[in-house]
Amino acid sequence: MSRAAPRSFVFLAAKPGGGRSLGVKHARSERALAEILRRERLVLLRTWKLPGWISTEAPLKNKDMLALNEQLAQLLARGVPLVEALEVAESVVRPQQRPRVERMREAVAAGSSFADACRAAGGFDVVTIAVYRAAERTGDLAGAASQLAATARRQIRIAGKALTLLLYPLIVLSIGIIAGTFLLTTIVPTIGASLADAGAKIPVYTQVVMAVGLFLRSNWLFVLFGVALLGILAMLGRATLVRLLGRLARSTPILKDVILTSESARFFTVMAALSRSGVPLADALGVATNAINHPTLRKQLERLRVRLVEGGVLPRLVDGVEALPVATRRLLIAADRSGDIDSAFETLADDMSDRLEIVTQRLMAALEPLLIVLLFVMIGSLVLSIMIPMITMSTQVMG
Repeated sequence: MSRAAPRSFVFLAAKPGGGRSLGVKHARSERALAEILRRERLVLLRTWKLPGWISTEAPLKNKDMLALNEQLAQLLARGVPLVEALEVAESVVRPQQRPRVERMREAVAAGSSFADACRAAGGFDVVTIAVYRAAERTGDLAGAASQLAATARRQIRIAGKALTLLLYPLIVLSIGIIAGTFLLTTIVPTIGASLADAGAKIPVYTQVVMAVGLFLRSNWLFVLFGVALLGILAMLGRATLVRLLGRLARSTPILKDVILTSESARFFTVMAALSRSGVPLADALGVATNAINHPTLRKQLERLRVRLVEGGVLPRLVDGVEALPVATRRLLIAADRSGDIDSAFETLADDMSDRLEIVTQRLMAALEPLLIVLLFVMIGSLVLSIMIPMITMSTQVMG
């Protein structure tokens, strides 16, 4: 039986102790919304249905996946029925995700499989749904949830390293831009004008910097409009911009190692989750390959999967994935010969996460002096535009 897609509602509800509550929630219907509010001890008074193009439900984040799967793994392993486990899991996810978990519980109670309920609820990626579907066939949904919780934990670690890597240069560059703008629009024109009134000879470079600063100060509204316009153009062409930046990053020393290691860690994390759940190797490769974005690694893995389906032997095909380190390929070959490929994926996922820590620290060590040089160029060039006429004036006075 088909179920209505969730919609977004603006609601007005009465509180138990008096007063009103206004908010936005996702539900399949007004009746379902009233039931959700009743559980929060609110009485629905009025609703307004939002248009479909702004009714997007908050996506599932790795923290939600971690909390949900950890709770399911603990309860299902102790024999708690899936419907009851989902009712408990509803309380551990973010409030924005509780309607989604409730829809999953209702679908399972109505007879749907758990994988189908996740797909109908939305927000779950193809890897998670594939793991759940395979686990339902093997009867080990608790083990699959535990494996997905470990996968989410690894992905949170990887995302945290990426955030740290981006945050530091962004903060430094933001401080440099703010300080440089202040110097350019306020300090340089003021001191330059004072030196000119004192009879100092103003070099051409200082005159150009002063002119730029005065122009920015006099036309700041147009400058802000231009920056906003560039931001809008960047948003509209973000696919092309991201592709160009990705190509540049993959050709930059040290940074390309970070990107390849991060993609490899993601690939082996997904493969570990799929293989532990009983997904055939060829199918797992098809799902895991779609989870990575590195073009070279993805192309080589797709070629490996095609040849594996055509009857190739994995130990011979692995050597063709030259984007992976030699030690990684040798470990996969040895694991396949010993029949322990599942443990190899798990081990490689941990090893790649540890290696990502090392290459990230190496990149941060290289970024620090580069950022210092960049700040010196940004701020030092403005300071020099002031110092040059001051030194010239003091020399004339001494003479």
